[in-house]
Amino acid sequence: MSTTTAVAPLTTQDAEILVDAARRAAEAAGATVAVTVLDAGGHLLAFRRDDRAVLIAGETSTRKAFTALQLNAPTADLVDAVQPGGPFHTLPTALDRPLLFIAGGVPVHRDGRLIGAIGVGGGAPEQDHEFATAAVQVLA
Repeated sequence: MSTTTAVAPLTTQDAEILVDAARRAAEAAGATVAVTVLDAGGHLLAFRRDDRAVLIAGETSTRKAFTALQLNAPTADLVDAVQPGGPFHTLPTALDRPLLFIAGGVPVHRDGRLIGAIGVGGGAPEQDHEFATAAVQVLA
């Protein structure tokens, strides 16, 4: 008989912790951002957009989270892969939802398994990546 270890899913409470941690990191840097957290199935668990953030930041944060979730990798690590000749060059046209290969999307793992993703948009891409990574570290 084999046994399977259950992994606790990403909860709304976890998602709120991620959003708050990313928001605090952005505020400390003087940035205004939008933050999206998706569960492992790609369902929205939490979202926040600063009033001063540009409207597109919300869509950007969602697409970054979706990309990190679908490819189980930080979007910052995928930029070179989508260049002509790269392994993901034609991937965005193969999915129903467009991907976004700009830093700021980070997968969330628990016990070595993918349980969701966070996306941050509105700051410079490098900042967005730092904010998302800082949030994931708070949850760990």
